[in-house]
Amino acid sequence: MAKDGTNRGGARIGSGQKKKPLADKILEGNPGRRPLTVIEFKDTADLEGQTMPPPREYLGAKQKSGKTTLAVEIYEKTWQWLYERRCAHLIPAQLLEQYAMSVSRWIQCEECVTEFGFLAKHPTTGNAIPSPYVAMSQSFMKQANGLWFQIYQVVKENNAADYKGATPHDDAMERLLTARRGG
Repeated sequence: MAKDGTNRGGARIGSGQKKKPLADKILEGNPGRRPLTVIEFKDTADLEGQTMPPPREYLGAKQKSGKTTLAVEIYEKTWQWLYERRCAHLIPAQLLEQYAMSVSRWIQCEECVTEFGFLAKHPTTGNAIPSPYVAMSQSFMKQANGLWFQIYQVVKENNAADYKGATPHDDAMERLLTARRGG
């Protein structure tokens, strides 16, 4: 409470000590003595069958240019990656859909920058201005990174061993380069 008697200030969202990954808790001998949920990586051939929730229709909708976005492919690949790590049930489908659409839009903006260039023509004065696709691309990339960090944090906190290797997010640039070639 402030000196004038009003309630303001206090803890901020996201402030405080961050949650430790499960692997770190195990290494330190579980200092909090709370029961730990341990999910271990195993050979993917031993996994039980679980169906992927179908992606929503808007992820595969035709764009104005007539192309379809890559969102469905990104959604399916990311879900498969999460499923192999036994974390698919921990990630809400909406978060996965948002991530897939953000990466897809980022790739779409980068394709437009490649096609139209970094400069555009001002609608009233006719002078050269920076292309709006550049700013949109940066915005979608920032959004995709934020969503990926949320997804990866869940994986990191719920696995007994540190995961090192390729992730679907690491492969986003490869998708972008492949999309530019038309592959």
